[in-house]
Amino acid sequence: MKTHRGTLLLALLFIFPASLIVFVFRLVPVIYSFIVSFYDWGVAGMKGFIGLDNYVFLMKDPEFWQSLVNTFYYVLYTVPVTLVLSLIIAILLNQKIKGLGIYRVIYFLPVVTSLVAVSMVWKWIFNPEIGLANYMLSLIGIPRQLWLQEAKGVFQLMLSPVGIDLPRWAGGPSLALMSIIIMSVWKGVGYNVVIFLAGLQNIGEQYYEAAKLDGANRFQQFWHVTLPLLSPTTFFVLVMTTITSFQVFVQIYMMTGPPVGGPAGTTKVLVYYLYEKGFETFESGYASAIAFVLFMIILTLTIIQRQVIEPRVHYD
Repeated sequence: MKTHRGTLLLALLFIFPASLIVFVFRLVPVIYSFIVSFYDWGVAGMKGFIGLDNYVFLMKDPEFWQSLVNTFYYVLYTVPVTLVLSLIIAILLNQKIKGLGIYRVIYFLPVVTSLVAVSMVWKWIFNPEIGLANYMLSLIGIPRQLWLQEAKGVFQLMLSPVGIDLPRWAGGPSLALMSIIIMSVWKGVGYNVVIFLAGLQNIGEQYYEAAKLDGANRFQQFWHVTLPLLSPTTFFVLVMTTITSFQVFVQIYMMTGPPVGGPAGTTKVLVYYLYEKGFETFESGYASAIAFVLFMIILTLTIIQRQVIEPRVHYD
């Protein structure tokens, strides 16, 4: 009994430093932010308790809803594209080819590059006058695009030349937001490739040999062996990519930032709107309410993913 108690105390002693850091720098700020959201808290500090007024105003705030729609657009395009592209590249890099280590380093380089620096480089790439993006389009006969300055939806731009005019709500994400999505996918693919590579290399060769004996071709091996055995890795990448996509900020700020968050506010996402309210207009109470709503959205989606997708994951 004494030995068991001593082991427990030793274990608690080991986890205490990490637990203290999580408590001080994670849990306390979340609780404090939640409390602040019930106050009228401006640049001069706390003015008074206002209950749910910040949340009531938030539900009526058109800028909040626009930011929420922009955020969902960003997540809905970034997550699946990153997931599929990362898996394809990981499968290609899992083959026995010459210079494999060099290719892996090349794909991972964007991950270790400063996001601020990368954002500025891509801002120049999308420059409508001298940018590389428009030059590449000109080589295949596509007219010059405004990219980060374009507020029209991508579906509007695609269909308007053939005489189809879509309403704004059906136009899809703006070309400015789509430009940021392209940059974000390029930046994040390398990290997910490494995760997928680790998952692929943990799949035993005996499973593929058994599938070959049963007459399975390459596609059938991928569908019935690779995907099921890679499902834990895929689920992890899906959850983490979703969470980080909801928290996008730096590339929005650097590429289409102040004063309005892109053309007609079409790239203003929730975190940018939170920053705007908290650090430009100093409405800390309202910003805290936005932060808590964002936290609840991410938490809800994570729970849904665990309830709906995780039961289909093959852990053995």
